[in-house]
Amino acid sequence: MSTSSPSEPLLTAEDLYDLPDDGRHRYELVDGRLVVSEPPGMTHGGITVNFAMLLGTFVRQHRLGRVYGEAGYVLRRGPDTVRGPDLTFVRRDRLPAPEVAHRFYEGAPDLAVEIVSPGDRAGEIARTVAGYLAAGTRLVWVVYPARRTVVAHRPGGTTRVFGEDGTLDGGDVLPGFAAPVAEVFTE
Repeated sequence: MSTSSPSEPLLTAEDLYDLPDDGRHRYELVDGRLVVSEPPGMTHGGITVNFAMLLGTFVRQHRLGRVYGEAGYVLRRGPDTVRGPDLTFVRRDRLPAPEVAHRFYEGAPDLAVEIVSPGDRAGEIARTVAGYLAAGTRLVWVVYPARRTVVAHRPGGTTRVFGEDGTLDGGDVLPGFAAPVAEVFTE
């Protein structure tokens, strides 16, 4: 992951949205600075699909809202921070209006899922989670493929580790959602 130089002018969410897609990189904005990352690997992609199927099926069946993959969220303005979690959930009553749904979402998702890649650093993951929670995200799941665990983060610093033999639950964010953690890592 690389960032723009401190001497470069700060970018806005609108600047990020208008960047041309080079087809090779993912871009986020952190405190007005461009953050570039490489596309994730196959393990990451497989876990993303597994999670999307589990969450998407549950959310649709219960008509709770919508699950998104790599959608952009404006978590803060002045300077702007725009993150694109691997997966998110937004409650039905918070869904964007159709005329603005093609843009970045103004605000935080109810649930953010981040799947850790081999090059991700612990400090950066912690800052990312803290940023989601500070912006109003009610639940962040950080998936650690190498450890085959999911760590749930909630506002106030509460965390819970779900091992491969455990059952992940959605608490008050996704009431009734329960899935064996092993299903997240099924190949």
